[in-house]
Amino acid sequence: MLSDLSQGIKISITRSITTAFEQYMAQILWDENAYNFKDFMNEWQKYISTSSSWYSKVSDDIKSSPEFHEELAAKINEVVEKIFSEAPTTEQIDTLDQLQKELGTDYDYSYKAEAKFYIDFLTDQLKKKNN
Repeated sequence: MLSDLSQGIKISITRSITTAFEQYMAQILWDENAYNFKDFMNEWQKYISTSSSWYSKVSDDIKSSPEFHEELAAKINEVVEKIFSEAPTTEQIDTLDQLQKELGTDYDYSYKAEAKFYIDFLTDQLKKKNN
């Protein structure tokens, strides 16, 4: 079923999973111990019903199909695994090293998306400190 959708809708589904996951992880400050799959799914459902372009383009018959839900679950797992497999870039590591040195912090991070979160978070902290 998922494979029968247009390429644009499939890309939008993937993007919605990525965005909702990164937003959820930001809410819990990327604390993997605080991660709750049910909470993430609630956040994703809110996101797709309010902010996602693909949700209104897929028929209710497809959205209510157990097969579609199984395929979505597999897609969610695939996207999350990809997020957890992408290492931070050298530039991100250098930026975070500098920010943490300036702020006297020592946050651990392992993933590219997590590094992006900490760069944004620490940049915001630095702006607040300098004002």
